[in-house]
Order: sequence, then C-alpha cells, then structure tokens
Amino acid sequence: MIGTRPLPMRWHCLQHVPFEGPGKLAGWVHERGDVLTTTKFWMSTSFPCPSDYDGLFILGGPMNVYQEREYPWLVEEKQFIARAIADYKPVLGVCLGAQLLSDVLGGEVTEMLDKEIGWFPVELTPDAGKSALFRDLPHGFMAFHWHGDSFSIPPGAVHAARSETCEEQAFVYDDHVVALQFHLECDQAGIDAMIQRCGDDLCCGESIEDPYSLASHSGELPASHDILYRLLDRLCPTCEPRVPLDGVEERQNTESVHPHKLGDPLSQEGNR
Repeated sequence: MIGTRPLPMRWHCLQHVPFEGPGKLAGWVHERGDVLTTTKFWMSTSFPCPSDYDGLFILGGPMNVYQEREYPWLVEEKQFIARAIADYKPVLGVCLGAQLLSDVLGGEVTEMLDKEIGWFPVELTPDAGKSALFRDLPHGFMAFHWHGDSFSIPPGAVHAARSETCEEQAFVYDDHVVALQFHLECDQAGIDAMIQRCGDDLCCGESIEDPYSLASHSGELPASHDILYRLLDRLCPTCEPRVPLDGVEERQNTESVHPHKLGDPLSQEGNR
C-alpha cells in the first residue's frame, strides 16, 4: 500500500535556445530526487497541463519579450507563465525569463543604453529583507551577466537587487515568484557556449568584458551556485507536497497544446 510520503516535485523548464540550458538548476532538482521536464522552443512548443507540474523555471535567450511577431510562441508562453503565477506555483525566471515575469506582472522591458556582459558585483537592496527568500543572503556578491534589456519592478513586487549598470536586477512577487536578471545557474560550460554562440555581443562597452575575462572567473561559480541553492531551498516550500490519490500517481502529459510554427531562436542577437 502506498503511503502519504510526499512525492518528488515535478519541475518544468522553459528553455528558449539549446546553448542556454538549466545548468545548476538541473543539478539542484536531481540532488533533491525531483523530476525535471523541458519545453524546448527551437523544437516545438509543448506545455504541460497545470496539474502536471509543481514548479517552473524560465531560462534566458537572445530574443526579446516584445518580439512576438518574430517568435509567435511568446504569446502562449506568457499565458502559460501567468497561469503558473495564478496557481501559486514556485516560479524562477533568469534573464529573459525574469523579463518575461516582469512583462506578465505589469512591468516594462526596455533596451538599455549599454549592455551588461561579464562578471560584475550585485548588491541587495534595503527592501530585499522584506522577503524571506532573500533574507540572510550575502549583501553583495559577484554574478555573471549577459543582457541588453532591463525590466521594471512590477506593481506589488519587492525590488531585491541592483548593480551599478542596471538598477533593477531582481524582484520577488508574492513570495513565490523570483526574477533574476543575472545568471546564478550557469556553469563554465554554459558560459563557454554563450561566448561561442553570441560572441558578436562582445563589442566595446564600459560594462562588457572580453572573452578571456568572461572565461577566467571560474572561481566565482561555487559562490553563485551556493546562493542559487539557498534561494531555491527557500522557494520550494511554498508548494504543497503532492501525495498519491487512491494509490495511483498522476501521469504527466506534456502534449497539452498544439505546436506553433517557430521562429529561429538563433537568428537574433538580443538579450538573455
């Protein structure tokens, strides 16, 4: 007889391009014994039904949130994100994913005067302590950045972090939605892949590091991953544990919507 021990959480990941994967997000999921499924937009748009996943990760990508004509699946992706928020699922968005969260929650996403690409300091705001998710995290830390757009803090959200180049680096909404403009999830292979695929972004700029500098900060990665894990450990308890119903676990169906004709996610040099 099956007991009432909580089942593994089912995390779903929205991945926009093959060279920006979940990185250490996947590591955290697997270390917990949880399950990770993925929508890969360059292959198809297939979203799970709301009852078939418990938490959501939204990754980065070179497209922009306002490029719905070029990437028509953005419309349905935003609807999917809005439903996840309304269902009070734990949600984490990174870079483009954070910008999508701002857009869905009523904020604005605009092009920056200067891109921010490289390892630069991030500091928590005085308001960060209002959220249990950011409370007791380091006040300042180095983070990996790669973006040319920025988001505004949406109504009702807590502005949690900033940098010298970009004032709005993170926010928390209703203590179950976290948006990070920077990348805590990247490992060295992920950074190398961005350099290889998006090296044209590395033109002259005050807040743009050269490829050698980007690749030489591997010593910063363990601290980034530690902060990510601490955030995720605090975000996860907002989700009610699942238990088997009548001794049978629900089977996942990730074919709940029809695929759109996709735009090429590799054809634009945009913002992560």
